Amino acid sequence: MIKSMTGYGSAQGSVEGLRITVELKSVNNRFLDASVRLPRRFLFAEDAVKSAVQRHISRGKVDVFVTVDSGEEGDVDVKVNEALLRGYLEAFRHISEEYGIPNDATALSVARFPDVLTVEKKDLDADAVSEGLLEITERALCDFDAMRLREGEKLRDDVLSRLETIDALVTTVERESPKTLAEYRARLEAKMAEVLGGAGFDESRILTEAAIFADRIAVDEETVRLRSHMSQLSAMVSGDSPTGRKIDFLVQEFNREANTIGSKCQNSDIAHTVVDLKSEIEKIREQIQNIE
Repeated sequence: MIKSMTGYGSAQGSVEGLRITVELKSVNNRFLDASVRLPRRFLFAEDAVKSAVQRHISRGKVDVFVTVDSGEEGDVDVKVNEALLRGYLEAFRHISEEYGIPNDATALSVARFPDVLTVEKKDLDADAVSEGLLEITERALCDFDAMRLREGEKLRDDVLSRLETIDALVTTVERESPKTLAEYRARLEAKMAEVLGGAGFDESRILTEAAIFADRIAVDEETVRLRSHMSQLSAMVSGDSPTGRKIDFLVQEFNREANTIGSKCQNSDIAHTVVDLKSEIEKIREQIQNIE
């Protein structure tokens, strides 16, 4: 099943007491352009996350957002500066004894003095965090791929539907093309009869002119190639591998054959059919811009 290049996915999990959320979103792009946004403390995992993205995605502009909430168990250590605290307490005792002032220091009041308490970030186990983050990223990518598959299914159905319309239009061109030759021959014979009157005219010359005209307006090769392209496109959008670039090239061939048919047509009905044909091809071209 083909995948759309646009999508969104997310997952959450706990790693080393941290609540981690991974979100992905993507839009169309000719090549893969992956951007990972991590808190500074977790930059060591950036390459691993990018590698995971590259395993799942071949094209598109992908933004990965990693947010970390330390509110569950906390990722900080609060430490007491023992030497400084003893200094403060000794100073309080001295002041109390020397000046007769009550020593009413409490733990809370002492803790408020500068540098008595220090707050430090806990050291992280980089390997454990990377492993946990990758597991969450994989789940987010699975969610992301599920959405892209749903969008890809809609794209496939739309393209196949338009291929049916194109097939009907090509059939119309093939049916109307011989009529153009018959009409040309009838006009040629009428013109010759008008010019020559009752003198008669060379039937072989009529046949020669008709053959030359038939060769000039023949679209058999173009319709055969167009049907071959249609068959290839149908197989591509029904496959599983990323084929967006190949499809883009193939649709260019669709346009080339349609333009050639249009340049050869000498019939207003066929000309109108070719306009409809080009319109359907253009709609397919717009849709495939979303295919990975």
